Amino acid sequence: MRRAYIEKIEYYVPENYEANAPEDTITAKIGIAKRHIAKANEYASDLGVKAANKLFNANDIERNQIDMLIYCTQSPDYILPTTACLLHESLNLPKECAAFDINLGCSGYVYGLSIAKSFIESGIVSNVLFITSDTYSKYINNRDRSVKVLFGDGASATLVSCMDSDQELIGPFVFGTDGTGKDNLIIKSGGLRDPITSKSNIEERDSFGNYRSDRNLFMNGPDVFNFSLREVPSTIRSLMEKSGNTLEDYDHFVFHQANRFMLEKLRKVIKIPLEKFSYNLENIGNTVSSSIPISICEDFSNGKIKVGDQLMLVGFGVGYSWAACNIITF
Repeated sequence: MRRAYIEKIEYYVPENYEANAPEDTITAKIGIAKRHIAKANEYASDLGVKAANKLFNANDIERNQIDMLIYCTQSPDYILPTTACLLHESLNLPKECAAFDINLGCSGYVYGLSIAKSFIESGIVSNVLFITSDTYSKYINNRDRSVKVLFGDGASATLVSCMDSDQELIGPFVFGTDGTGKDNLIIKSGGLRDPITSKSNIEERDSFGNYRSDRNLFMNGPDVFNFSLREVPSTIRSLMEKSGNTLEDYDHFVFHQANRFMLEKLRKVIKIPLEKFSYNLENIGNTVSSSIPISICEDFSNGKIKVGDQLMLVGFGVGYSWAACNIITF
């Protein structure tokens, strides 16, 4: 059968970084020592181009073999045109290549894989370049420690290709959405519903001493934490029922790298062995849709993931939106 599979993944993070104070108790709790931060004139699309060029150059992949470019971001260059068209030009991809954006955050990598799989296994395309990148740092108020210590900028590039196999190599998938959580992780101003005005830049201080305006990223940390504990375990049960797997059937688990406290809580609730679980945020931070592919790359490098392993990928966050799937590594 015609099957989609992940052929290669590469990632890129900016050279600049900011360190969290090592003596701060919150640094130990969240497990993030530093975060890479894009320069003032460096944007998410620039990071995506660097990740994709790394993918092409390090793996001898021909650009003219790309049939489709999927770009996942919440940091677009413009309202229109779609940033995927800018990436298409920068990467010198063929004119016959489809290109489009998807606007998703922490669940975006799993969603993107499902789209790539659908196009490939339906026979419409054969090779999909799937890029994720975000620069949340440009949305964050420097005086808002509730989010500043968490988020780092980064990008990933994944080549999803096709092969003949009796085994499903990406999937099955389970998805979930709860739009009632929309206000708990949000940038209020900047869209058509709440356009930028003089009031949008007014900073206000919250009860914890954090400052932000309506143009800045806001996160209700406790509610996001409770949502994750509520939905992620049941999502994993649904995926195992759909695939016929048990926890023991998986060689490794790669969750969205939100923060170590949340990940450790989820790991213990779900009863995943420590040696099978990814923690790759200490020197990178929460890179939104890029955190799962970055973790896969890191765990390949350190030997925790090997060719032929069965992985469970789980993304969850802004929306609220969540998704999980299985993949076999190559």
